[in-house]
Amino acid sequence: MKLFPTYRFYVIAIALSLALFLGYYFPFIYSLAKATTIGFILLIITDIMLLFFTGGKVLLERQMAERFSNGDENEVWIHLKNSYGFMIGIEVIDELPPQFQLRDFKLNFRLSSAENIQAKYTLKPLERGEYEFGRTNVMVTSRLGLITRRFRQGQPKIVKVYPSFLDIEKYELAAISQTLRLSGQKRMKRIGQSTEFDHIKEYVTGDDPRHINWKASARSSELMLNHYIDEKSQSVYAIVDKGRPMKMPFEGMTLLDYAINSSLIFSNVAMKKGDRAGLVTFQHKPDTFIPAQKRNLQISFLLEALYNQETQFNEPDFATLYWFLTQKIKQRSLLLLYTNFESIYSLERQLPYLKLINRHHLLLLIFFKNTELDKVINEPADNTLGIYNKSIAEHIADEKANIQKLLHQHGIMSLYTSPDNLNTNVINKYIEIKTKRLL
Repeated sequence: MKLFPTYRFYVIAIALSLALFLGYYFPFIYSLAKATTIGFILLIITDIMLLFFTGGKVLLERQMAERFSNGDENEVWIHLKNSYGFMIGIEVIDELPPQFQLRDFKLNFRLSSAENIQAKYTLKPLERGEYEFGRTNVMVTSRLGLITRRFRQGQPKIVKVYPSFLDIEKYELAAISQTLRLSGQKRMKRIGQSTEFDHIKEYVTGDDPRHINWKASARSSELMLNHYIDEKSQSVYAIVDKGRPMKMPFEGMTLLDYAINSSLIFSNVAMKKGDRAGLVTFQHKPDTFIPAQKRNLQISFLLEALYNQETQFNEPDFATLYWFLTQKIKQRSLLLLYTNFESIYSLERQLPYLKLINRHHLLLLIFFKNTELDKVINEPADNTLGIYNKSIAEHIADEKANIQKLLHQHGIMSLYTSPDNLNTNVINKYIEIKTKRLL
């Protein structure tokens, strides 16, 4: 059906019905209501003629990327053209994928005769997978506003939502320009150079004159030279726990998806640094392994592998993970393990295997801060239930702090971070490790 009465139509129709009903008791009202009803019917016919029989129509084109970035704002563009000979009102109702749960999404415009406009809206997916867009409904009204004509434009389209590839370039540029300056962040050295400053020494014949430090030379009677050492290409792996602890949500996304996004961004920065990046995912057993390499298509392979991750959120098996790493990764490497522990007991069960992994490799264990606990702790407690909740929250927060202390006691590096600061903190920690030459 292409014709729909508007809200204005129903309001007038109800008002006239009431007037005609009252006309049976008050004859002077009946005559006026009857004349008004005839005029109303003529206006309806006029509105239908304007919308359906003047040869006008509305053309719409919807443009979007072939794939969306998970957890980011993705743009969708709407191009509209009015071929009617008069001004019209337009309501665009896009049939969005059910994952967004936007059941009242509408865009409203007013277009003059032959006017073209373009507009955009953004969508933020919160899970990976295929998203099916339906067709776009364009609801057109004339100035009378009694009848709406519907145009259905475009064809259904499936868009794949990948891990956060939009953030790859942002964090790469931020790392290069040393602009990661959010709260608690460290200043990072520049990425993408094959040499690193070591110390200043006296210039001798044969040294590269391009490295002369003129400021230091001005303070000395000798020419002074910046001495650089070559950076070694090392193997780094992002290890993603897909087990039950990673099912916890934060702002609509699971910790698993935050870890997947971060591992992609970290791998790209590591490769720009000159290292070889690889990937391991596991839950009750390892299920994905991409050897650390520095080939041009490595990020594409990692992106596809991370997109296709599926999980039942089983209990993670760190013993099997240790055996797997021993078999697959022979060279000492930097391992970034994305997981989560909520209690000392849960860590102690896995600690022997973490120590074994750390013995063969340099392990950085990344676990997550529950920001909801901070809200409970900082809110004043004005009743018994509030005091109880605050005490529980403080106890859990203390457990997290004790987890970090226990890891430190056993020589295991850790990063305790909130999900929203995960990417920045991971990159800064990686740069710190490289700067201190811990691997």
